[in-house]
Parts: sequence; structure tokens; C-alpha cells
Amino acid sequence: MSFELSSTAFPPGGDIPSKYTCSGADVSPALSWNDPPPGTQSFALIADDPDAPVGTWVHWVAYDLPGGTRQLPEGVPKTDAIPGGGVQGQNDFRKTGYGGPCPPPGKPHRYYFKLYALDSKLNLKPGAAKRAVEQAMAGHILAQAEVMGRFKR
Repeated sequence: MSFELSSTAFPPGGDIPSKYTCSGADVSPALSWNDPPPGTQSFALIADDPDAPVGTWVHWVAYDLPGGTRQLPEGVPKTDAIPGGGVQGQNDFRKTGYGGPCPPPGKPHRYYFKLYALDSKLNLKPGAAKRAVEQAMAGHILAQAEVMGRFKR
């Protein structure tokens, strides 16, 4: 087995249902993973859209998820602390937690949910942006897993 990330909300490369977007309830999709490498102390999650007109748009930043965690439920509250452990950062909507796909009308955009297994906690304050999380993760990434979904309006 290898470190893999999946969602019950959409198949890999498939369409993200509107429930998880600004066209619907805008709740985060359930995510689960398996087989992190030995020595994993925490996880970090970054979800972004490389197809946004202004460049890559960040939809979700979460970090310091406990090393024993294997899933995030649907509808994680948009608060600093994640129930069960972990902290959420700021997305490019300038809000805490998950901000769902909300592309301009046209071609489908790709949304990458990237999970990093880390050999330490990041110990960043709540509300950290993607760049700060990436800088803190440098040299601590044991493995990465991702799942991509598509959405268009």
C-alpha cells in the first residue's frame, strides 16, 4: 500500500458536486487517507486551483492535523481549530477554513487537494497563509498524496 488521499464526494479527476462549491452549500468534502510513512507526526492540507485567471487560487489550508488522523469529515467548521485536532489557515477569499470552487463561467477548473505527511508539527498560529505553511514544511515532508476534482459554472 502507498500513501493515498481520496474523497467520497467525487472520484479522482471527476466532477465536484455543487454542494461543495459556491453554487451550493460550500461545505468541505470528506477526505480520507491511508498508510502514511513511519515517523509521521502531523499532516498539512492545501487545496488550490491552478486554473484561476489570477494565478493559483488557494481554497483551503489546514495544518498540525495529528499524525494518527486518517480523515476529515464533510463540512469541517470554518473556525481556527479543527475538531479532533489541527488548525486552519486563511484561503484566498481571506477567510478561515474551506472556501469551495467558485470559478468564472467557462471551462472546468482543476482543484487539487494535497496532503503532506510531516515529521513534525508546524506550530504556526491559526490563519497562516499557504506560503507560510509551505515555508514551515520545507525539509519536513515525508510524503505527499493528492486528489484532483473538476468544477465549472
